[in-house]
Amino acid sequence: MSHKSQNNINGIGLMLVAMMLFPLMDAVAKWLVIANVPSIQVIAIRGWMMVTMILLFYLVCGKVAELVPKQPLAHVGRGVLGFLAPYCFFTALKQLPLADATVVFFSSTFILTAMSALLLKEQVGLHRWSAVFIGFVGVVIAMNPQGGGELSAYTLVLISALTYAFLFLSGSYLAKQDSVISLVFSTNLMMTVVATGLLSWVWVSISWAVLGMLLLMTVIALAAHITVTMAFSRAQVSALAPFEYTALVWAAIFGYLIWGDFPALQMCIGATIIIGSGLYVIHREALHHKTLK
Repeated sequence: MSHKSQNNINGIGLMLVAMMLFPLMDAVAKWLVIANVPSIQVIAIRGWMMVTMILLFYLVCGKVAELVPKQPLAHVGRGVLGFLAPYCFFTALKQLPLADATVVFFSSTFILTAMSALLLKEQVGLHRWSAVFIGFVGVVIAMNPQGGGELSAYTLVLISALTYAFLFLSGSYLAKQDSVISLVFSTNLMMTVVATGLLSWVWVSISWAVLGMLLLMTVIALAAHITVTMAFSRAQVSALAPFEYTALVWAAIFGYLIWGDFPALQMCIGATIIIGSGLYVIHREALHHKTLK
């Protein structure tokens, strides 16, 4: 087995672990918002825990300089806008089953492709535009819009997906000069600062059990971010991307085991279309980059 193949296998293993950890983190977030802890408070407390852990680790390692961004204003703007991603998603989880929210969130794959064409002027051919269109049809089917309260929750998930796509694009641009950890640190710091600034309007007293769940959520989030970063550092993006969709399986499992949620038929149909279209977009992206080389 070649060194490159071994790296891909190791990376895929790490990716599979990360795609289990992210839905687990979301499951804890759902538990918290159902327990009437405001999303803003969850983001603020989790954020200060995460920022403190990262800062202490890099201080002990003597590498705190790696956390300092070379483009601080861009990082600040990215983090402030990025606050919408967790806020909208966690808020939506109070109304939506975990699997449903996760399925619709995967519209970020198609939003990312569209944003790359419109904002970065990347060449997106008919094949990928067709896959994007079909993917959004899958999103609409999964949402099963009926004009009720759930539709507003699905809209929040779409806003979260849009913001995530922006974070991904801006992160790719900033990573040309800044380290990955500086991006993670600055984004979480600014999200935390924004949430803290809004805390006085939403703060509720919390129990030690809730604080423990927030700590658990923080540890899972850090483990997920570290694992997915390690995966992308070891394997090719094209090898890893298809395995992102295993997060849908874990979201369905956690949703069923914890809340007894079982995906409805239209959700399964929508998820199948989204996964198929997403994999096709990934395939065309790989072909596009191979052609450029």
